[in-house]
Amino acid sequence: MNSQEKEITYTTSNSYSTLNKLTEKTNTVWFVCHGMGYLSRYFLRYFKTLNSEENYIIAPQAPSKYYIQPKMHVGANWLTRDNTASGTENIINYFDAVLEAENLPDDINLVVLGYSQGVSVAMRYLAKRKLQCSQLVLHSGGIPKELIAEDFEYLSKNTKVKLIYGTEDEYLNKERIEQESKRVGEIFGDRITIIPFKGKHEVNVELIENLI
Repeated sequence: MNSQEKEITYTTSNSYSTLNKLTEKTNTVWFVCHGMGYLSRYFLRYFKTLNSEENYIIAPQAPSKYYIQPKMHVGANWLTRDNTASGTENIINYFDAVLEAENLPDDINLVVLGYSQGVSVAMRYLAKRKLQCSQLVLHSGGIPKELIAEDFEYLSKNTKVKLIYGTEDEYLNKERIEQESKRVGEIFGDRITIIPFKGKHEVNVELIENLI
């Protein structure tokens, strides 16, 4: 059997979702990357309590959709361990297209938030494209193993980094929490703030409201 796996490049399309309007009254733009099993339009519900005039939310959509048993709801995921490098490159190009389409003002207060699996794609995008942001929020997700402190040296000294996790998160144990806390400290140093909350693997809306 002489089988081969080949790779091609082609043009594709994908959606993304926004909440509120970008106007002169907008103070903060949020670029929020959902976790596995979400769709971007439903992920936006966690940001509906933010002031609608001052906050504009952009939620990119993970490209790989699938049915979630048993009710056959549609969810999506960003990456798997198979062909991670090429998958990451596709997502980076997609994020580029989203931000180009939105044409954000240069002086906007930008918050980049990743939740669960969204943490990895958000961090990889920042490391690759050197995107400046006023705040990076890592919510209940793991840091990609290949990223190091030098990848984020470009960030402004005023950029705040926050690590948020639930103390009852079913995907975390004491060892994992200690490991991730150590890594985030090695990468971001004194700029990191670690915020645990009593809860499971879930988006903490109350903490999101207090981020700005």
